[in-house]
Amino acid sequence: MNSYETVFILTPVLSDDQAKEAVQKFEGEITSLGGKIKHSESWGLRKLAYPIQKKSTGFYFLVEFQAEGNAVAGLELSMKRDERVMRFLTVKMEKDHVAYAEKRRAKLGEKKSAPAEA
Repeated sequence: MNSYETVFILTPVLSDDQAKEAVQKFEGEITSLGGKIKHSESWGLRKLAYPIQKKSTGFYFLVEFQAEGNAVAGLELSMKRDERVMRFLTVKMEKDHVAYAEKRRAKLGEKKSAPAEA
C-alpha cells in the first residue's frame, strides 16, 4: 500500500455540518475502496489566492491515507462529481514526506496539549 495526501477545498456556502458530512463521505469512499485513513485535519475557512467559481474563500481539508493506486482514481472521480468540491489535489507521499507529516502531527499535538499562556 502507498501513502497519499489529499487536500481539497469545499465551497464556502456550506454550513459546518454540511462540510463535515462531505469530509465523512470522502473518508468513507477511501475505506470502501480498501484504504486506511491515517490522519484527517480541517484547516478551516481560508481566503483563496484567486477566485474559483466567483468565490474568494473556501473550507480547506487535509486527509492522509494508505491505499492502492486504483483507490485514488475512485476517490478523485467522486470528488469531480461532487459539486461541493471546488478543487482537490492528491499527492503520493515518499518516505521523507511521511516522516515530515508524522513530525508535524506530533508538533501539533504538543501545541494542543500545552497550557495557554496568560
